[in-house]
Amino acid sequence: MVRVAIIGASGYTGVEAIEILLRHPKAELTYLTALPEECGPAAEIFGQLRGRLDMPIEPLDMNKLQQRADAVLCCLPHKVSMGFVPKLLAAGLKVVDFSADYRLRDVSVYEKYYVPHTDRENLAHAVYGLPELYRNQIGSARLVANPGCFPTGALLALLPVLKGKRICSKGIIVNAVTGVSGGGKNPSPTFHFPAMNENLLPYGVGTHRHMPEMEQVAADAAGEPVEIVFQPHVGPFDRGILSSVYCEPVGAVTAAQLLELYRKFYKNEPFVQILSKPPALKHVAKSNYCHIFPTVVKGRILIFSAIDNLVKGASGQAIQNLNLLYGFEETLGLK
Repeated sequence: MVRVAIIGASGYTGVEAIEILLRHPKAELTYLTALPEECGPAAEIFGQLRGRLDMPIEPLDMNKLQQRADAVLCCLPHKVSMGFVPKLLAAGLKVVDFSADYRLRDVSVYEKYYVPHTDRENLAHAVYGLPELYRNQIGSARLVANPGCFPTGALLALLPVLKGKRICSKGIIVNAVTGVSGGGKNPSPTFHFPAMNENLLPYGVGTHRHMPEMEQVAADAAGEPVEIVFQPHVGPFDRGILSSVYCEPVGAVTAAQLLELYRKFYKNEPFVQILSKPPALKHVAKSNYCHIFPTVVKGRILIFSAIDNLVKGASGQAIQNLNLLYGFEETLGLK
């Protein structure tokens, strides 16, 4: 039984991780932490845990953490996370980090989109936590960089045609819509209910931080540099990401051939399902599945993918990575 702590347990990804760990047969939730002003009984902070979890969310105490846990889910924002991860690793703990701090290998790219990086030593050893591409490396890691939500949906849509050299490496367009929970728990004018209800808007035009993350991993899959134009939108629903990906094929391909390529590529993946029609967000809600539908329109390849941004796009994928770190069946707690 692996003992698991969550740092930053008071947010949306924190409670999703709690929900999954409560049903995990080989993981025990032993320590929950958050900022002092966000602490208290977990079941009072999250009413859905009443009668299911009698545990407080406490201010972080490194001595307690080291005594109570073997692994840590670090549900913290960028910049904050890299202030904690070196201490966690030095204490002998395994870490799945939810921030962007360990995703981008090129420090100059990270610093262009985020802040100065203060933990280059551990960055060099971090493994990107997309199991469908890096499963073997994840199993032997001590630090896993959990992927961003948008990159997860887009990259799973692209992996078969990138690895199969079936599309041009330039001119790829990813157009995606996320639910409001993607903005996190802290209130903001943009995501206030009267502003967001019956609304849909693009944001981060040409500047979104997930674009270089997508390009880095896509280049690993393709074996050459990949250029992606990524445009996110936010819609008036709680959770989920629907991605529409547009690519230029290399050579002629039919919709039937493309569908067969995807079915073969993902035939052994437990959480990727290939559909014969476009996916819907309600069909992946609260699950760790990614639904994908590839097709061809006027000679162009179109790929649609749907995930739950808080599960496969965050906490579910983190538990999937935790399972790999400890040699457990990959689906434990997630099906």
